[in-house]
Amino acid sequence: MEHGYGFYLDEYQRDVGAHVHASITCPESGGYLSAHLPVFDLAAGSVAAFASAIERSQLLDRTQWPLDPERIAASFSSDRLLRIGGQPVDAFSAYSGFFAARDGWVRTHGNYPHHRDRLLSFLDLDSSATKDNVVQRISEFDAIEIEQRAADVGAIAVRVRTENEWRLSEQYATARSAPLVSVRVRESEGTPTRSTRLRVLDLTRVIAGPVATRALALLGADVLRIDPPSMPEIEWQHLDTGQGKRSALLNLGSSEGAVRFRELLDSADVLVTGYRPGALEALIGRELPAHLIHGRVSAWGWDGPWADRRGFDSIVQAASGISFLEGGNKPGALPAQALDHATGYFLAAGIVDALTLQRQDGNGRDVDVALARTGVRLLDAPGRTVQPEPAKAPGPDVVVTHGEVTTARPALAQFDDYPAPAQKWGKDVAAWVR
Repeated sequence: MEHGYGFYLDEYQRDVGAHVHASITCPESGGYLSAHLPVFDLAAGSVAAFASAIERSQLLDRTQWPLDPERIAASFSSDRLLRIGGQPVDAFSAYSGFFAARDGWVRTHGNYPHHRDRLLSFLDLDSSATKDNVVQRISEFDAIEIEQRAADVGAIAVRVRTENEWRLSEQYATARSAPLVSVRVRESEGTPTRSTRLRVLDLTRVIAGPVATRALALLGADVLRIDPPSMPEIEWQHLDTGQGKRSALLNLGSSEGAVRFRELLDSADVLVTGYRPGALEALIGRELPAHLIHGRVSAWGWDGPWADRRGFDSIVQAASGISFLEGGNKPGALPAQALDHATGYFLAAGIVDALTLQRQDGNGRDVDVALARTGVRLLDAPGRTVQPEPAKAPGPDVVVTHGEVTTARPALAQFDDYPAPAQKWGKDVAAWVR
């Protein structure tokens, strides 16, 4: 079994049928992302997978890819390094976190208003409820009841499990049996678009999907993010992961918006989504263009008992035993949202490799990743530490400031910065750059 970042790079290469390039090297972690689980190895392995895909694609004229541990750690910890007007941001709202249930712990996620409202709804609380109200209400239920009530209404809350409980579950078996990165050829052959610049349509939010499309923007792609006007974004999240992209609002429920989206879709090279099974096809009312590379990211995957459930990095950590491994008697967390970031780089790598294959046969492909799949690899990886040292913090050289916003530099040290800082969310026209 390969140790270090090679554990993940080897599995990725096997999944996509590619060979390892010896030009990718990485020194020891230097204490960055230190934890009980080998988090730095996961981070470096995902970035190495992306670098290996770039090298195979020949999109850039480069043959050596030395990785920088500090740059990787900074990129994965970007929410902690982000400054707006010199001030840090609070990554989680009062409705997101660990709460003591009657018989254990639950982890909730209520950063977005619609998730907060659903959480309060199944707890029989109104919008004026405080965190103390939530604490009291959750303490009146068993953890599994909270989890099921949340699933019934589309809210986000899970029972915090031990690693052994997770490994005995059907959810674990589903995640472990699926590839880390799945690349599948579509049945129908298509003709690749002939735009002079790679066109990427981004329909994702939060971290994993935006990290993947930000990585593609780093390679010179025209990345156009599309959001519905009715669902505003959390400002700091867009500033943290929106570099190098454009952002437009489009109502796909209107006839005009639907037509415009289909035009964008037909002329895109890549589509990246975070929808649950069948949701995209129902939304657009048609199959995807045959030539398209479709990158998909989900929390739990597209099979198994939780395929239709929502989730985020913190939720997967809690459900899979990672929180108890890192926290002890009380649940804790990894030193970064590493499942999200790593899954994003694995997705970007898979998309680049799919594009390389498409140039050879013209076929569109589906590239699938899931946070739970990444999580089980972290649990299975060698290199656990019984008593880890506190994670070393990245220094001042790994951030860059544009105006009022300070963000982490790219994980790949070959790039000093992204092509452009994140612009105001939703301000651009829903059209490709000519």
